[in-house]
Amino acid sequence: MMADNQHAASGSPPQSDRDDFNASESSIEGLAVVSVSGSVDMLTAPGLAEAIDTALAKKPRGLIVDLSKVDFLGSAGISVLMKTRDTLGETTQFCVVADGPATHRPLTLLGINELMLLSRRLDDAVSKLTDR
Repeated sequence: MMADNQHAASGSPPQSDRDDFNASESSIEGLAVVSVSGSVDMLTAPGLAEAIDTALAKKPRGLIVDLSKVDFLGSAGISVLMKTRDTLGETTQFCVVADGPATHRPLTLLGINELMLLSRRLDDAVSKLTDR
């Protein structure tokens, strides 16, 4: 019990949260949607990168990474998002769905919202990428 409290105080997720990571892919209006849940940290960020690469291999007209069910977003996860943005450049539209203190807050505090499109809801992200 003490260890869990120490993890929470340090800002890292408890060990048991690392087992609940999941990334799945779907498509909406020609856009690839990578939906992520659980904790995205240094152990699970490679899984996020792999899911994004798999989605992009299908050459979608845009990419949405939906973090609305993520309960912890560490620097390794943020790094995957930034690398994705850099890789896509201007060729493929890109938006991140982030709502809540675990995702939206760190992305806005770091100014990431000024470097890539950020939405609070999946519907809004789809609208942003299809209205362009």
